[in-house]
Amino acid sequence: MSGVPHYPETWRVLRFGDVVRQVKRKVDPVVAGLERYVAGEHMDTDDLRIRRWGNVGDGYLGPAFTAHFLPGEVLYGSRRTYLRKVAVADFEGVCANTTFVLEPSTPELLPEYLPYVMSTDPFHEHSVKQSKGSVNPYINFRDLTWYEFALPPLEEQHRIVKVLNAVDEVHEAYLQAQLAAQILVLSLAARLVPVDKAKASGRLGDLCQVQVGFPFPSPDYVETGIRLLRCSNVSVAILTWEEESTRYWPEDKRHEYSDYELEVGDVVVAMDRPFVGKGFKISRVSKDDLPALLLQRVGRLLPKPGVTKDTLWSILRAPSTPRHLKSMQKGTDLPHISRFDIERIPIDMVAALDRDIHALIGAAEATVSATDLVIRSVGVLRKRLLGVLLNVH
Repeated sequence: MSGVPHYPETWRVLRFGDVVRQVKRKVDPVVAGLERYVAGEHMDTDDLRIRRWGNVGDGYLGPAFTAHFLPGEVLYGSRRTYLRKVAVADFEGVCANTTFVLEPSTPELLPEYLPYVMSTDPFHEHSVKQSKGSVNPYINFRDLTWYEFALPPLEEQHRIVKVLNAVDEVHEAYLQAQLAAQILVLSLAARLVPVDKAKASGRLGDLCQVQVGFPFPSPDYVETGIRLLRCSNVSVAILTWEEESTRYWPEDKRHEYSDYELEVGDVVVAMDRPFVGKGFKISRVSKDDLPALLLQRVGRLLPKPGVTKDTLWSILRAPSTPRHLKSMQKGTDLPHISRFDIERIPIDMVAALDRDIHALIGAAEATVSATDLVIRSVGVLRKRLLGVLLNVH
């Protein structure tokens, strides 16, 4: 096997199909009384846990959902395998036949060790290379069977699983801490924007003015220069500057439009198609986004004296804010909102001006950021450990 490091003498190089089988246990989920189903979108990239699922009784599943799985079995998304969707079921359910249900076929392979074998880069590289089709590439199980890897003795498998499980537990603990901090942010922000407009004591326009970008004429665009912030650059929480969606204004004309030059911490809203899926297209400007100018159909919230940009950001992220704006959205081909719609968002003035609330929101957000760094670091550590412990590089 070319490109593979030397293994300890007790390790055996074998094929995936020698020790793994595809479980082909078909079932009618309704007749069998199964409660949950797992679809492709319920599995996350490089995450062995199944965190979401659907309820069988919620609607018509379709004829493909017949693959019965049990706790401890491994689920593998056979479509678009570059998404690296490997998960271990901790409940009984059903999935589509495009999700492979796998288990060891021999006592030589510890069930808990199998998902780690399938999490390695060489396994995913093999799967992607053997996939067929271009629009929606897929792989057959038989194309996985000849993937070669080195299997250690059971005692060594137990040791490796123990180490990797410990890393996964740390990763999970920080994920839960981050989730708790995110829930706290939303809970505190919810006090700023009441669900019932009748309970509002003010409007967002009492705290800020919404500036709409300038209609920079497209004939004057250049290939390189100062970036223009368009609606397509406003994503959920962050700005994105993909090459095909970015436009530039001549640097030598920048001073003429200083009123539209963005600053660090600015809060911006996409006024055309402000909602994408479940997301609300609002962002904060970072130093990496600058320099940039505000283009038409993007709104910037300019705080009034005594009001901070953090306060405005918290208000826009309150759970009720998108609901209020959706009720004011106009148009079908090009759904849009106006600066006046944004300024009419109902708020609780007492809560909005309560510095303690915003201090708590800031502390919770700092926790989210801090845990995110740890989560990323643990992810890097996990990947390196996989390579070292399983002898794949």
